[in-house]
Amino acid sequence: MAKVAHKRNATASGGKRQVNRLPPERRIADILIAARDVFTEKGYDEALLSDIAERAGVVEGSIYRFFANKRDLLVKTVEHWYEDMLAHDEEQFRGVRGTWNRIRFVVRQHLANIRREPALSRLVFHELRPDPAYRKTRLFQLNQAYTHRVVEIVKAAMASGEFRADVSPSLVRDMVFGAVEHRTWAFLRNEGEFQIDETADGVTELIYRGLLQPSPEEPASGMTLRLERAVRKLEALAERGATDV
Repeated sequence: MAKVAHKRNATASGGKRQVNRLPPERRIADILIAARDVFTEKGYDEALLSDIAERAGVVEGSIYRFFANKRDLLVKTVEHWYEDMLAHDEEQFRGVRGTWNRIRFVVRQHLANIRREPALSRLVFHELRPDPAYRKTRLFQLNQAYTHRVVEIVKAAMASGEFRADVSPSLVRDMVFGAVEHRTWAFLRNEGEFQIDETADGVTELIYRGLLQPSPEEPASGMTLRLERAVRKLEALAERGATDV
């Protein structure tokens, strides 16, 4: 009896068995990590919330405490990826000097991100962007921030007189990211490869040389020749990649 009384007293005085309750932020982070793994391994259609819950070490019902459904979880997973890329790129971009180098940095980072995370890239290109509501999402805003650096680079070069004054910064942005995503299309279909540095050099050279303000002593034909040379370089690069498919 003495032992039982002692145990009861210990419980009453604060000796209760402690339940390990993680804060919501930690649970959300664990779920997002698990979701990223499952989505990249299985794709959206084949991914199961039960698999994600098991990997995150939670019951499936816990996912619904923080995410409306599987679609919402996918969107939040990709948003988290974009936030990481933006933070990582911003830190490095501050140390890059020169317009050519800055354009190349953006091009190369996009190529490297696709190479590093092809499954997430496919989910963005094929699953999320085609959604009619995409332009109203936070993911769309993050993608705008991700691509807007090209606009800022072009505007700065125009203001300094390095680029022509009749340039459309938004069109240049579309050309840069359109070229990169078209160039990596075969890779994302598991049908080909691409060289990050060679592709970055080719796209950058084409964009940069095509936008340069011609010097007073250089006739317009000289700028045209430079642009044609840049186009030929990019075409040769594309043909070389086509042989890999």
